[in-house]
Amino acid sequence: MAVLFKKTKKLEMKMDEFLDMVSQSGIAFCDGICAYIAHNEEQFKDHFSNIRRLEGRADVLRKEIEQQLYSETLIPESRGDVLALLENTDNVIDRAKEILTDISVERPNLDSDFHEEFEQVSKFAANALEEMVGAIRIFMRNPIGVRDFLHKVYYYEKEADKIADRLKRKIFDTSMDLSQKLHLRDFAHHIDSVADLAEDVADRLAIYTIKRSV
Repeated sequence: MAVLFKKTKKLEMKMDEFLDMVSQSGIAFCDGICAYIAHNEEQFKDHFSNIRRLEGRADVLRKEIEQQLYSETLIPESRGDVLALLENTDNVIDRAKEILTDISVERPNLDSDFHEEFEQVSKFAANALEEMVGAIRIFMRNPIGVRDFLHKVYYYEKEADKIADRLKRKIFDTSMDLSQKLHLRDFAHHIDSVADLAEDVADRLAIYTIKRSV
């Protein structure tokens, strides 16, 4: 992280590893949902176990980075922004893990009529997360390039919203019991929320980039 962490190689490596955990969690999140839709129980369990491991490691790294930022009084002019960025990025990985946890516990009955939309919203949410990670990486090195990633986060978030809205309408157009409709509606909303949280991080990055350019 040449700009912010140019004299702190150890911190740079921890930040990169933290972002690796976030990126891999997005993949496990999407693959886990697709495995569940395909009724591949073993693969779903593998992805669920993987995202729990990744989230746990990310938590450890976040705390280590925060402690190092405070104890060594590093980058005091940008420390608040980095800490807020860490916390909000951690919220994204937490939400992804929570969704797979809920699927594991609640076992929603995803009718085949909805498989395509659930897969699509999951993939768009995962893409938004991945572009968010890319935006954070470039922010640490060269803030000028952040816009190249932010517009992709916003694009994927909007696409996830559109598919989720279409999916909810499709669910409520069926003759299923209201309880089942609400159950599936909630899952569509939760999956979409991963993209929403990635957008929140992108919004913060846009502000931080302006702050560092003036």
